[in-house]
Amino acid sequence: MRRRIVMLTVLSAVLAISLFGIPLAAGVAHYYMADERSELTRFATEATVTVSAAQLSGRDPTELPSTEPGVQLAVYDHAGRRIGGRGPAVADAAVRGALHGVPANGQDGSDLVVTVPVANNEHVTGAIRAAAGKMFVYRRVARNWLLMLAVACAAVLITGLLARRQARRLARPLEEMSAMAERLGDGDFSVRARPSGIPEIDSTGASLSTTAERLGDLLARERAFSADASHQLRTPLTGLRLQLESLLDAPGNTRVEEISQAMAEADRLQRTIDDLLALARDVPRHKEPLDLDGLLEEARKTWHADLAGKGRPLRVRIAPDLPTTDASTAAARQILHVLIENAIRHGAGTVTVDVRDAGDALAIDVSDQGPGIDSPPDDLFRRRTVTAGHGIGLAMARRLAEAEGGRLRLARPSPPTFTLLLPGA
Repeated sequence: MRRRIVMLTVLSAVLAISLFGIPLAAGVAHYYMADERSELTRFATEATVTVSAAQLSGRDPTELPSTEPGVQLAVYDHAGRRIGGRGPAVADAAVRGALHGVPANGQDGSDLVVTVPVANNEHVTGAIRAAAGKMFVYRRVARNWLLMLAVACAAVLITGLLARRQARRLARPLEEMSAMAERLGDGDFSVRARPSGIPEIDSTGASLSTTAERLGDLLARERAFSADASHQLRTPLTGLRLQLESLLDAPGNTRVEEISQAMAEADRLQRTIDDLLALARDVPRHKEPLDLDGLLEEARKTWHADLAGKGRPLRVRIAPDLPTTDASTAAARQILHVLIENAIRHGAGTVTVDVRDAGDALAIDVSDQGPGIDSPPDDLFRRRTVTAGHGIGLAMARRLAEAEGGRLRLARPSPPTFTLLLPGA
């Protein structure tokens, strides 16, 4: 941003100086050319005063007034012959015009030429020719152009320095707000914008600070609610498990299998509550590679009994050389459980979990041999959507996947196959 501000300011200054300087440079060149012609006219006019009729007739030697270096004066008689000074021996077009009473100024090759008639008793008796090289004028113009160029460069340099200072003043608070927004996105709600002295930026910074404060308060309330909810949920679960253990140890108990299964369900519910509360609190965690083997083994133990009771096998296939991922184990476990549970409740036949390499991601496919899904894929992941049963829990599972930087999608409607993509580490 700083570079763009400086570049735009400098380019604007260069454009403004060019729009002003180019016509000025042309005007300077025109001025010096006109000034030189004016000087030549002055020298020629002064010479007409000093030249007498006797000199024009050749009776007296011709003496011309002194001039600046580089200026040539010549005197011509009425016949167009040079009788003094330096110039063409025979009258040129400008001199002939002056001999007819018409002063002239123009160019003769590389010289500027001015001619003035010499009159005696209202009769033209001769002419004065003044000439100077244009190179002398060009040198004067070049010196002034160099001076103008130096001033323009100094102006551009000063403009660039001022623009750099102003860009730093403008960009610093914006860069700080960008870093502040990034920290806010990472969960740091203590960020506050410092005053910059620029009303518009300070107003935006104040709004961002207010937003951070409100989000911090909201998160604090949600965490307090999570703690209360955790206590309210864990207490009855703990009591339920104690009662199940008492029933399991009771003499003459004939329902050991049912009670053990209920205890396993209570443990799974407890683990689900812990995972969801941890995810809801967004507790910072150390990035560790996902224990894929442990995750799949836990899923096999959790769902084997349910599937076996319905005569449906659970097949887990793991491809070799899989990429690692540092996705949250809690999130991956909940997503996988949602997908397997949907396959059990709403599918048919074998439930297959395929783990494969998807390039820069780890892919987990969960499929069954059911009739398929007729509803549009987007409807499956809408909150509280239940279309042929397949929508249950998928909205939450997709949100968990996206929170880990992954994706959850319906890869194939028939047989139904859901794919979880977790980014590689």
